Amino acid sequence: MIAGRPPLSAAGRALRHRNFRLFFGGELVSITGSWIQYTAQAWLVVTLVGNASAAFYLGLLGAVQVLPVLVLGLFGGIVADVLPKRRTIIATQTAAGLMALVMGLLVYLGVAQVWHVFVVGFALGLVNAVDIPTRQAFVVDMVGAEDVGNAITLNSAAFNVARIAGPSVGGLLIAAVGMSLCFLLNALSFAAVVVSLLAMRDSELLAGERLAMPRNVGEVGAHLAEGLSYVRRTPAVLLAIGAGGLASTFGMNFGVVVPAMAAGVLNVGPTGFGFLNAAIGVGAVVIAFPVASLGRPTVRVLIGGTIALGISLAAFAVSTSFPMAMVTIAIAGAAGLVLAVTANSLVQMAPPAPLRGRVMSVFTMAFIGSTPVGNMLIGVSAELSGTRVAVLLAGTLTLLVGLVAAAVVFAGRVPDGGNGRARAAPTDRPD
Repeated sequence: MIAGRPPLSAAGRALRHRNFRLFFGGELVSITGSWIQYTAQAWLVVTLVGNASAAFYLGLLGAVQVLPVLVLGLFGGIVADVLPKRRTIIATQTAAGLMALVMGLLVYLGVAQVWHVFVVGFALGLVNAVDIPTRQAFVVDMVGAEDVGNAITLNSAAFNVARIAGPSVGGLLIAAVGMSLCFLLNALSFAAVVVSLLAMRDSELLAGERLAMPRNVGEVGAHLAEGLSYVRRTPAVLLAIGAGGLASTFGMNFGVVVPAMAAGVLNVGPTGFGFLNAAIGVGAVVIAFPVASLGRPTVRVLIGGTIALGISLAAFAVSTSFPMAMVTIAIAGAAGLVLAVTANSLVQMAPPAPLRGRVMSVFTMAFIGSTPVGNMLIGVSAELSGTRVAVLLAGTLTLLVGLVAAAVVFAGRVPDGGNGRARAAPTDRPD
C-alpha cells in the first residue's frame, strides 16, 4: 500500500498506481468515443447497403479491419518488445484519431461511400497490429505482475461502461443530428489517451528489459519463433490462446450479429440497436466487479465463461421479443468479459518482460486477428440461411469449444493455473 492512501478494495487495487489511474481515465473517454463511432459506422453501412445485405457487408468489414492484425500481429509484438511502449502508443493513438477525423469529414460532406469505410477500416487495422499488443503488454509496466489481473479486469470494465454509454449516445445522436458528429467526437476522444500518456512518470513505470533491435531478417524470424515456442511449451497459455481464440472467433462477433438482429429480425431501429449494445455492456459491468475481486485467474473460469457465452448466444438467436433479446445479449456480454479477461490474464502474467509483447501478439491474433473467419462465417451463414440460423450456429460452435476445453482440463492435460506465473514445459533438448 502506498503511504498516505487508504487501502483500496480488492476490486480496485490496481488504481493505487498513479500511471494506471491516468491511463484508465484516458481509456474510458477514448473507448466511449470509439463505441459512439462504432454505432454510427455500423448504421452507416446498413444505410448504404440496405437491411438485406447488412450482415454480409458488416462481416466483410470486420474481416477487413482485423486482417492486418492477423497477418502482421506477430511483427507488432516484436515492435512492442523493442521500442518504448509509451511512445509507441502515443503514435498509434494519434494515427487512429486522425482516421476518425477523416471519416467524420467524409460523412459530414455527404460523400461517404462503402469503400471509404473499408479503406479507413483497413488502415486502422494496420495501426492496431502494433497498438493492441503494445497496449496489452504496457499494463504490466504500469502496475507490476501482482496487480495485472485486476488492471485487466478494470480496463475491461471501462470498455463495457463505454459499451453502455457509447452506443446509447451514438443511437440518439444519429436520430437527432446524423452520423458525422459521432465520428468527430471519437476523433477528439483520442486526445484523452495521448494526454494521459504524456502525464505519466517514467520513474514509476516498471518496464523490464527490452528486446534488442533485430539487425536482419534472420533475427526477426528467430524472435518470432521464440515467442511461438514459448506459447507451445506453456500448457495454460496454449489453452487460453487456443480455446479462447476459437471461442472468440465463433462467439464474439457482436459487431455482426447485433446490428443484423436489430435491423432485420427485431426491427428496432438505430435506438434499439444502441440499447442492445448497451445491454452487452451492462452484463459485462455487472460481472466485472466480482471478477476483479478474484485472485489469480484459472482455466476453469475461462471454460465456464466460454460455455455460458455459447448458451446465451443460442438463446439470443431464438429471442422472439426485444426484452428477451436484451436479457440474453446481456448474459452474453457478461460471459464474454469472463472469457476475455481470464484468457488475457493467464497469458499476460506468464512470460518474462522481453517476451511479453510477442506472446501478447499471439494472443491478439487469436482473439482479434481470427475474427475475419468468424465474421465471414456469420455473414455468409446469414446471407444463405438467415440471421437467426447464423447466430444459433455461432452459439453452438462456442459451446462446443468450451466442452472440448473442459474435457482437456479434466483429463489432466492442462493444470488449472491460479498459482502464479505459468511455467513452460521443458524443451526436448537435454540440459
